[in-house]
Amino acid sequence: MPLSIFGFQAMWSPYLIGVILFLTVLYFLITVKWRTDFKVSEPLKKREAINFVISMILLYIVMGSPVDLMAHIMFTMHMVQMALLLLLIPIFLIQGIPNWLWKYVIELPYIKPVFHFMTKPMFALAFFVALFSFYHIPMVLDYIKLNETIHGLYTLLLFVSALFMYWPLINSVEGQPRMKDLHKIGYIIGNAVLITPACALIIFASTPFYATYTDGELWMKAMELCVPVSTLAGLSLSGPELFTNMDPMYDQQLGGVIMKIIQEIIFAAVLGKVFVKWYRNEQENAEEITQKALLERQQLNANQYN
Repeated sequence: MPLSIFGFQAMWSPYLIGVILFLTVLYFLITVKWRTDFKVSEPLKKREAINFVISMILLYIVMGSPVDLMAHIMFTMHMVQMALLLLLIPIFLIQGIPNWLWKYVIELPYIKPVFHFMTKPMFALAFFVALFSFYHIPMVLDYIKLNETIHGLYTLLLFVSALFMYWPLINSVEGQPRMKDLHKIGYIIGNAVLITPACALIIFASTPFYATYTDGELWMKAMELCVPVSTLAGLSLSGPELFTNMDPMYDQQLGGVIMKIIQEIIFAAVLGKVFVKWYRNEQENAEEITQKALLERQQLNANQYN
């Protein structure tokens, strides 16, 4: 059965288009036209503008296109949506906002202490993994998907936690704590390892977990998150099996596998970039590092004889 039966609003989310256009216009007004109103600012770089626009396009594709509709029909697409929303878009968004603007926002009196605490590497990592894992407990996900307000708030909280998680890795804002390259490598690997249990439970389950993807009545209720109630009332639907011939168990397992694959690809790209940067720094500063090590060794020997 074609997705078009749900209507234009459900498939293309015109309200989200309006929100994203508003955010994009506001971004360019602040970073270009109104930039001189700030005490400290810099001209917008082409790379920053491209990254921000990419983040907005990806956000619409993930949350406003038929991908969002399919995410309420197939668990596999839900996991694709989660992977892109939480693991890819934050990278482009952080790098798309100029450092001077980040610095201005972060140093606001009510934001600075909260932001400083939430972006501490170990806490940010644990917070993100905990929220992600908790969300995919069967009874929790089913409950959240049946309440539009809670679903929206929890999705926003997950996204913000993803920004906090990535901040120690990729921010280049002056005055912000930065992890050493080797620590970044450990941080990325730790993230990949900590998310694995949640994915493993989904992949190796012996029965389908999520009633909002298997129970026809609950599925129809969950569809109200993206389809107007008036549209659903005029349709005679029994469940997601009308739109896919995939077995619910296979759908769930495939979703867990795809989530893990996308995560590994994204983290591998970030890890590769960090490793290359670390290697180049080591090569460029090899002589300085060697001299520093020799000096420390000499001081250690001198202290032993004194």
